[in-house]
Amino acid sequence: MAYFLLRLEPPRPSFPFDATEAERALFSAHSGYWMEQAAAGAAIAVGPVFESGGNWGLALVEADDAAQAEAFGEADPVLMAQAGFRYTVSPVPSLILRR
Repeated sequence: MAYFLLRLEPPRPSFPFDATEAERALFSAHSGYWMEQAAAGAAIAVGPVFESGGNWGLALVEADDAAQAEAFGEADPVLMAQAGFRYTVSPVPSLILRR
């Protein structure tokens, strides 16, 4: 198994502070999806990152390979809805985990 960082880029830097009703509903499905991945052991950590230059989301996952990591992002309801979100996937070649 290998580790990958999935970076979720929102449709605009001010998201989620100016999310529409439709986006809030979509993010409820997004949260549920990642909770399922965490419960299954694939997602190690998932959450928002607030930076002064723009906000984004992270999912740190354990996967067989990059294709499987990309598939986690592609199955996310926010991507499937084609609502302006996109993932970039980067390998994490070494990771220190707390015990």
